[in-house]
Parts: sequence; structure tokens; C-alpha cells
Amino acid sequence: MNGEPAPSDTVPERSDHGSPDAARAPAPEHGRQHGWEHGRERDGELSPHASPEDLLRLLVGDHPERLVHVHEVPARRARLADWPEWVDPTLLGALLASGIEAPWSHQIEVAEAAHAGRHVVVSTGTASGKSLGYHLPILTDLASGASAPNGRGATALYLSPTKALAADQLSRIDRLALPAVRPATYDGDTPTDERRWIRDHANLVLTNPDLLHHSLLPGHERWSSFLRALRYVVVDECHVYKGVFGAHLAAVLRRLRRVAARYHSEPTFVFASATVADPEEHASRLLGMPVHPVTVDGSPRASMTFALWEPPLLVDETGQPKRVSTITETGELLAACVREKVQTVAFARSRAGVEVVARIARERVPVTDESRVAAYRGGYLPEERRELEKALRSKELLGLAATNALELGVDVSGLDAVLLAGWPGTLSSLWQQAGRAGRSGERSLAVLVAADDPLDTYVVHHPEAIFGRGIEATVVDPDNPHVLAPHLAAAAAELPVTEADVAVFGPQTRALLDALVARGILKKRPRGWFWGREDRPADHLSLRGAGEPVRIIETRTGRVVGTVDDAAAHSQVHTGAVHLHQGQTWVVTELDLDDHAAFAVRGDPGWTTQAQSVSDFQIMHEVEHEEWGPLRCSFGHVTVRNQVTSFLRRLPGGEVLGEHPLDLPARSLATKAVWWTMPVEELTGAGVEEDGIPGAAHAAEHAAIGMLPLFATADRWDIGGVSTALHPDTGLPTILIYDGHPGGAGFAERGYRRVRTWLAATREAIASCECAAGCPSCIQSPKCGNGNEPLDKRGAVALLDLTLRHAGSAQQRPREGRS
Repeated sequence: MNGEPAPSDTVPERSDHGSPDAARAPAPEHGRQHGWEHGRERDGELSPHASPEDLLRLLVGDHPERLVHVHEVPARRARLADWPEWVDPTLLGALLASGIEAPWSHQIEVAEAAHAGRHVVVSTGTASGKSLGYHLPILTDLASGASAPNGRGATALYLSPTKALAADQLSRIDRLALPAVRPATYDGDTPTDERRWIRDHANLVLTNPDLLHHSLLPGHERWSSFLRALRYVVVDECHVYKGVFGAHLAAVLRRLRRVAARYHSEPTFVFASATVADPEEHASRLLGMPVHPVTVDGSPRASMTFALWEPPLLVDETGQPKRVSTITETGELLAACVREKVQTVAFARSRAGVEVVARIARERVPVTDESRVAAYRGGYLPEERRELEKALRSKELLGLAATNALELGVDVSGLDAVLLAGWPGTLSSLWQQAGRAGRSGERSLAVLVAADDPLDTYVVHHPEAIFGRGIEATVVDPDNPHVLAPHLAAAAAELPVTEADVAVFGPQTRALLDALVARGILKKRPRGWFWGREDRPADHLSLRGAGEPVRIIETRTGRVVGTVDDAAAHSQVHTGAVHLHQGQTWVVTELDLDDHAAFAVRGDPGWTTQAQSVSDFQIMHEVEHEEWGPLRCSFGHVTVRNQVTSFLRRLPGGEVLGEHPLDLPARSLATKAVWWTMPVEELTGAGVEEDGIPGAAHAAEHAAIGMLPLFATADRWDIGGVSTALHPDTGLPTILIYDGHPGGAGFAERGYRRVRTWLAATREAIASCECAAGCPSCIQSPKCGNGNEPLDKRGAVALLDLTLRHAGSAQQRPREGRS
């Protein structure tokens, strides 16, 4: 049975109270604000009764069954420290004048480590002022370097995953008005005439890894004076760099270290992160060098009320169970908060979802408040985003629907409540988003509104999965050959790769270099490996996806309106696809795979499309396995083949208008997977008859994919699965869950290491769902290539009971695999 395909490309607990930001302590001191991010006084507009408890009672109204659980996150008191003697006096005066009387302890620990030249990672809670810790040594050294003959005896590079975050950092530095510091953002929006000035004169450049990869490193000669003085590199929000994206960043940082060494500089790297399980290991793997961790949070934190909310389950006109949409429920909750003058941000996972939440909220507030509700997402012009951020800070905006662009550190202070439309993917993101509330020192409210998904259903009914549980370990594999090989080619184009560079890039380097030579991509010479072609390898490599992105081109004008990842193109922009982009509906008239272009016309035909596909897999090498009596669980290398064969046209109510064939080539993905096998006679004995195996295995596969993000730092869309009643490589019914990225991303391996807990949660998620025969909350998948057929809820529970019974009685001793 074909399961749900994954795109080939596509984010330590300190107390027993659940929140990584919480600690057992009294309430914070009021009257003084400390740290880089400081609060604002209320303007008196908000309702005086709107405490978290009062607001929650108001939201619940006559539907108490929607409120599944309430958790109180306790307050934490500030831990202060003294200013270091080496801080530049002008900088210190500017900080004191801005209202920062004393720094917090973790800020000074970071500052002292970086000032001493030690690579450091700071992993503390949201709004804990991490940036002040690294700005103290950076801005001090930039000021002292201004006396050099060229005016920049020291330079610094700041890398962030989003343009909005870099712009926010720039505005903070500009507010200090330090005459010796010349900061500038350098990204795709920077005008050409400004770029030369930045290269020649700026001493603090704020950019992103993509520009570093595509522009700065390939053109390092033009940056020679900047690189020669490079003293610090900041990698902000480094928890975002996980899986394949993290492997790309790891390669880019190694390339940066090589190029910096060419200009005789050895910069100190500073990583800043939301709370992750092992920041030291994560940052060290990204950099390829030891990194000192700073994890004890010295900032104060007011208490937070955290509610778990489940929209009601209704019955549609066909008699099938259907839960109220998470987006609809969140929009109504946002409107209720705005009506009470409670400033609230609602996070949704997609751009389209953000627009719908904002629209629903605007429809449900008084006319006088419609202008005080807005959406915030990628795709807006920079000036539009800045205007929205300004309106939110000034409280002109009361309700904002946002993507995670606001999660990633944009300085928004004084919010009263946060709504989360569905599980955000990881515990780290959940606490990062929830932490946007309460930033002014006041008590706050966070509400997780469950989506119609097995994982969401599970976590709202098992609050221990959120509260009292450590943050996920972040998975990064810098040695992924599918990522490292093209970066070695890019490195050779920047500077010839030498024997000494093998230690920089890791143990696989030599074999990959030889393979690149054999393919004619590099040339081997006595002095090393050289790029011998006229084009630039960096132009063919995207950090945020493998393969060349497919452009969406407006047929009438030839204008490029957007892009999709190469791997997603077959299912999202095939000929005839209805594609939503930045809130606008487009119909694809042609997909040209050779030209990496999809041609589309604007318009809404009144239906949606859903790609149908077939999948199979081949086991290439079993790395290790466990024997579970007659069952076997394995981890290893596989090749997954997926082919989009047709698409369905559906009306808004779900009715199918027709199925249309497509002639698209099959795609192969070499990746890593976890799989387990079950003899037919064992399944029969457990109550799953032979003709019911496909439906039972398919349903268990869907639910297992939905639950894996709870145990690995993954998103459902990063993972794929295939199930079959008889696989030629095993000769048995087999369920396989795989990483949807070339070479693997570590998610399947993480699942294998915790397979008993993972499958037990999967079984519980299916069995506890109140539907009769299966629904999106348990076994149906939003991306199933087979249209969610066949599925057997009862059979899936029986199959998982069988699996867990044998897994529980077997010894947990991994064994080496076999080819």
C-alpha cells in the first residue's frame, strides 16, 4: 500500500513545570527592566479585568468541553551581574540611557566568553536578551577598531534565518547611535549602489546564510578588507538549522572558516538559540569545533497560563465526523481577544492560514476595530512588515495573525496573549511562540488550539507530552554526502581544496572529492582539487532545498510570481494544479521540467486539486536491527520511488469532480528509514485477517508519521512512509517510515532509538480518538498519495498492539544489520 510521500526538501528542560523558560522562583521585580529587550508601560486601553483566568473564562463561554487542560507556568526572578570593565564607555552610556541599568547573568557569561575569543552558544528563554550578550564584545571591538587607518580594524558578521530578524537587529543597534559603528543589512533587497559601500565601509554586516553562500563566499575577493578584519560571526536562532538545512549551514560555516583563514582571520563564533536539549553538541556540530554553552537563564519571567484547546467534533451532511477547523476556531478566539482589547498574536503554520485567521477575526469584531486586526507573513514588502511591527509595538494593532516570522526573534513587547493554530512542529517552537506573550513583565495567556491531526489530538489529551518534558534534541548530520558534495565543489571554486581542508570538512571529504573528480566536476592537481568550469557551483545549490527551484511564471506577462522546491513541483504545480500563492489562486497550465518552470494564470476555478501517487521502496542496507520475537525492527539505507500519476478535482465540500491522468517521471530518493515486519500468521492471530492487512498497515503508517515529530525535531512534511502487505525484500508485511531528504536527516534514526515510546503513543492516539472508523485526528493524512484508501482503524490498533507486545518482551539490544 502506498503511504504518504515526503518532499525531498522542504524548525534542556530547567524545571519540572514544563516550560524551558520556567524556574521555581518568586515573581520578577517590577519597576526596573533589565536587558537588551525591555518592556513598555501599558497605555491603559486594555480591559482592567483581562487577567489570564478572566480571559480564559470569557473564551470558554458556554463550551467548557473545548478547554481540555490548563497549566500554570511559574514566574522566575532576575539574576543580575556587573558590567565588564572592558565595555566601551560610549556603548555603556547608550545602554544606561536606554533604561538598561544592569545586565543579567547569562548575558555577561556570553560576553566574557566571546570577548576572550571562545566560541560560545547561548540557549535561554524567549525575551531573555540574548543579543546583548554578544553585542557587548562586538560593539566594543568595532568601536576600538575605528581608530585603524581604514576605519575598521575589526568587523563582524551577523547571520539570521530571516530578513525580518536582521532588520530588527539593525534597528536596535541604530537606536544606540554609536558613532564608530557602521551597521548595514546586506540581502536580496539591498540596492546595487549600496552594496559596494557596505563591502568597503560597513563594519557590521547583517545578512543570512543564503547570501553568504551565493554572494559573499564566491566573491570573497571583493570582501577582502572586511574578511581580513573579521573578528566575530553571530549565528542567531541556530535551533532553526536542523536536518538538511542544518547540514547546509554546517558546510557554509566550514567554507567561511576556510575563506577567513585565507585572509589571516580566525573569527569567534557566537550561536544564539531558543532552548534546545543539547545546545553545546548542536552548535559544535554546526561549526565543526568545540563551543562553550551558556544555558542558565538570568532573566525574569512573569507567570503564564497555558491552555490546551480542542475544537468540537461535529457530524457533516454525510454523517462523517468532522472537527471544526483549527483556523476557524483560532480566528474566532482572536476576535474575542480583540473585542476585550487584549493584544494578541495568533500563529498559523501557512501563509494562507494566516490570511484566513485575520479575515475571520476582522469579520467578528466591531467595525471600529476592523483596522486593528492584520496579518503578518512572508511575501510582504519590507516597508509593509516594518509598518505592522511599529503598529503592534504602539498598540494600534490589537490582533495579529502571523507565521513564524514573528517567532524568530522580532522584538515585539507587551503582548497579553498568544494563540497557536495547531502544533508548531517542535516543543522548541511551541515555547518560542508562547514566549511572545508576557514580554512586558505582566502575566500572560497562551492557548494551543489542536488541529485535526493525530499529534495535536494526542498532545492536548496528554499534557505531560508538553509540560514536564524536555525539549527535543536537534538533529544535524554535517557528513550527509548529498549535502556535503556540492558544497565541496563550491569550496573548490572559492579556493582550491587542499589536504589540510580534509580536517575542516570531515572524514568523508576525500572520498567525495574523488567522486567529484570522477564525474568531471573537479580537477585534481598537485596543489589540490580545483573547479574547472566557467559557471559557479553555488548557483546550482539552494540551502533550503535540493535541486533547482521551480519558478511559477505568470503566462500573460512572463513575471515570476514565486517558486516551489524541485521535489514538491510534481505534486503542487503539475499541469492542471490549482495553486495558492500569497493568498492568490493560480491555475497551472504547463509544467516544464526541463526549464524548471510552471506556467500559470490567475483565477479561482471553484475547485481544488489533489495529486495522486504510487510509491515503493527498496532496502539497500540494513545498518542495525532488533529482534522482537517473530517481528523485526530495522534501521538503514533505502531507496524510495514515488510517481505522481494523476490528480483529483474536488469541490469545497470535498466532492470529487473527476480524476485526470498525468505523465510525469518517477522520482527516486536515497535516504534512511526505520521499518518493521510482521508475519501474516501473527497478524491473523491478533485479529487482522490477510485481506485487512493493507488497510491496517496503511492506517498505522499514517498515524506513526503524524506522531514522530513528538520524538524527533521534525515536521510531518519532512517525513514519508510506505506500507505493503508483502514486500519483496522482506517477504513479509512491512511498514516503513523514511526521511524525506536525500541522504537522510536523522528523523527516522531518532524514531528507531525511541521506537517503543513512539509506537505506544501512536497506538494511544488512534485508540483514544472519538471517531468510529477513522478521521484526520487519527489515521487520515493530508498528503496521502492514495486518497486515504484503504484505511482500517480497528486493524491499526490490533497491529500496533501486536507490535508493542512483542517489542516490550524483547531485549532492547540493537544488532548490526545485513545487506
